[in-house]
Parts: sequence; structure tokens; C-alpha cells
Amino acid sequence: MEPLNWTTSQIIEATGGELLKDSAQRNFTGINIDSRQIRPDELFVAIKGQNHDGHNFIKAIIRKRGRGFIIASDKIKQLSVSALDLQNSEITVVAVDDTTTGLGDLAAFNRQRVNLPVIAITGSNGKTTTRAMTAAVLSRRFNALVPQASFNNEIGVPLTLLRLNHQHECIILELGMNHPGEIRRLAHLCQPDVGVITNIGPAHLEGLGTLENIAKAKGELLPEIKSSGTAVLNADDHRLMGLAKNAPTKTLLFGSASSAARIRAKEIKTLEGQTQFTLMFPSQDIRVKLNTPGAFMVSNALAAASVGYQMGIPLIEIKNGLETFQPVKGRMRIGTTTSGIHIIDDTYNANPGSMQAAINTLASLKGNQRAVLVIGDMLELGQHASALHSKIGALIGRQKLARLYITGEFASVVARSAHQEGLNASSIIIGSRSRIIEDLKNWLKRDDWVLVKGSRAMGMEKIVMDIEE
Repeated sequence: MEPLNWTTSQIIEATGGELLKDSAQRNFTGINIDSRQIRPDELFVAIKGQNHDGHNFIKAIIRKRGRGFIIASDKIKQLSVSALDLQNSEITVVAVDDTTTGLGDLAAFNRQRVNLPVIAITGSNGKTTTRAMTAAVLSRRFNALVPQASFNNEIGVPLTLLRLNHQHECIILELGMNHPGEIRRLAHLCQPDVGVITNIGPAHLEGLGTLENIAKAKGELLPEIKSSGTAVLNADDHRLMGLAKNAPTKTLLFGSASSAARIRAKEIKTLEGQTQFTLMFPSQDIRVKLNTPGAFMVSNALAAASVGYQMGIPLIEIKNGLETFQPVKGRMRIGTTTSGIHIIDDTYNANPGSMQAAINTLASLKGNQRAVLVIGDMLELGQHASALHSKIGALIGRQKLARLYITGEFASVVARSAHQEGLNASSIIIGSRSRIIEDLKNWLKRDDWVLVKGSRAMGMEKIVMDIEE
């Protein structure tokens, strides 16, 4: 499905930009920030990223007959007349103060002209899995637009909103953050009808300092929910319950422990790689089998079921949607190699909450087989990093692992705590990814269980790839 067209006047209205050059009010068929994929009829927004500045590719785009540009005002003098080709009657150029903000403004405009239910999901853990489960549920009844991968930041969320057209019936967004104000901005762009917060945990402490600040940052979602909308919150999280008391909209609470939850789970069991539980609605319940291990997955499923409930989807269809869910790559995905080694790939990211949940899942799955844990650093924890790695090490030491492989700056911290809690020193290997891979290939045998996890920048997925070869 193609995105909606844009006129020059709509671009100016959305961004409040300055029109430097117009091409007779031509229409653009979409918005693009990738100079390698730009089509002649698309508007190019020159984003300045960490590694590349889109303004440097304008000449190349013009050579490919690109004809529409949004640039930063402070780049006008740097860009020569030949680069902007202002003499070319087919060129449209709009200048804005900040092109990333401009991209968001275009997205907000597009959201307003396609008026449909927006579901926005945030939280310290489980955002991507909850988003995928919610998509599985809502797709039973709606033509739902979902992000490509984890498009959850100030670039990704706008790009997803810009894909909206009148054939969509709802959109499911994931909102990430690593500093105060980011959730507020993203939520303001998308104006959610349903806002979901999965939990509050020690993630991004480097930028936020304390759990209380993390709660405040996640809570920025709540005032941006439409006044007629609903906040879907985890009743098992006491910090979220604190936010719920002052939520400006109505709330729908989910959980497996709190009596305040309206959408609940009971009789949770993990069997043969599945997680089974009874999903309880206010007036009925039903048994659900998730195709993924880990009791912590039930909380994500309850969040998705709550959105389905709010959107009027029958309980049986919510069950069917949840049972079609397949784990996202790098998110507790289980595979078995040709040599019979079971690998739990949870390499997409890591923080203390998700690390603890993953380790507990490994313990529940291994049975009488050997369990091997391969971990890298948990990043963005600031001054709390050493203490939180030590705490994870202590948890590991109590798990009766066959081996522990650790890489990263805090490897020795984890190793020391794991050894103090009972893990034999000879079972702990610290080293680079390449050393770990070499040792694993020589040591692993059929029926072993291996969990691989670490923060995104640690590149732990490369270990999974090499083991699977």
C-alpha cells in the first residue's frame, strides 16, 4: 500500500518551514531519508545522523532526478547553488530549523489526516514482544500497520507514521527512550488512543539516574493519550500503580499477582518450550498456549490481550492471535542446531530485568541437560553498572550452570559474584567473542542448552551465528 501524496503547501503547513524554491506545486508520493533508496517523486529529508549527514548526498540525489528536499536552515550557506540547483525549475527546497524535528512534524501531520486508532507501547522490558503480540491480536480484525523492526526512536516512529494511508485501520507503535522528554515528543507526534506501559525497570540509568526518573520518563506517555483514550498499565508494577493514580485518562490494568488487575493470568506453566496460562477477562476466561518459553512472557501477553479487549476483539480471537505469535529474532527465540544443541537467542538487547528473566528461563528449560550461559555487558547503566552486574553474577552463581562465558568491561565483576555464590571458577571463561566462539565449538555437545544475551552494542548475535554454522 502506497503512502499518501504531499503537496508543497502541505509540507509548509506541517513543518512551518521556509520555501526557498518551488516547482509549481508538484506532488510528492512519499517521504524518504535514505539517499540510496530515494525515488524521483519522493521528498528527501536531509537528516544529520551519528555517522552521516544527509545534506552531503543532495548532489547525488539531483543526479538521480530527485526533485524535493527539506534541509536545515544552517546548511543553506554550506550548500552551493549547484548543489541545491536552485536555478532548476523542477526543484522544491524547504528549509527548517532542524530536519529531525521537521520529519516528526510531517509524521504528526500525516497522523492527523489519517484518523484511526493509534496504540503506543513503551516500558523498560518487553516493548518489542508486546508490540508483536498486539499486532498478532489486532490483525484478527483490523488492517494494522506495524513498524519495520524496532522503529522506536525520533527517526523510526515518524517513518512508521509516514507509511499510514486510508486503507489502514489502526497502527501499533513502539516508543523507546534514553533521556527525559523523548517519550513526550514521540507520544505527542502520534497522539495515541491506547497507551501501554509494560513495566518500569533499571534500563537507561546512565541517562536518567534513578528508577524514579525512569518512571517519570515512561509516564510522559500518559498526558499525551487522547482524553477519550485508555492507559493500559501493569498492575504488578508498584511504580506504574503510582502513575495510574494520576493518569488523566481512564486506565485498564493487567497483571497476574495484583487483585487490582481487570485482565489477569493464573495457572502459569512452562512446558516443552511453551508457556501456558489461563487468560481471565472480567466475565470469562480461556486457556492460552504461547509459542515461547518464560513466565515473564505472560505479562507481555496480558498487555496485548488488554489492548484487544479495549479494541472490542472477542476473547477467542485474542487467544488465537496470541497463539500465532512467534518470537521476534533475538528475543528469546529458540533454535536447535544440526548437531542437536539448543540455542536461546536473546541477543537483541539486555538490561537487569530482561537478563534476570532470561536466566530464569534457561534454568526452567534445561531439565537434566547441561546449561551454558554466554553474556555480554548490560550498557547504559551509568554509576549503577558495577552493582547491577554484580547482582546478575550472584543470580548466575545459584543456577547450577555447566559453564559461564562472559565478555565485556564488567566480565570480572560478574565472574567474581558468580563464583562467590557457588559457581566453580574452572567453569567461568572470560574473553573476547572470538575466544568464546572457539571454546564453545570445541566444548558443546548434543542436548546442551545455550543462552546468549547482551546489550545491542556487544554484538552477541555473532556468537549465535557462529554456533549455528
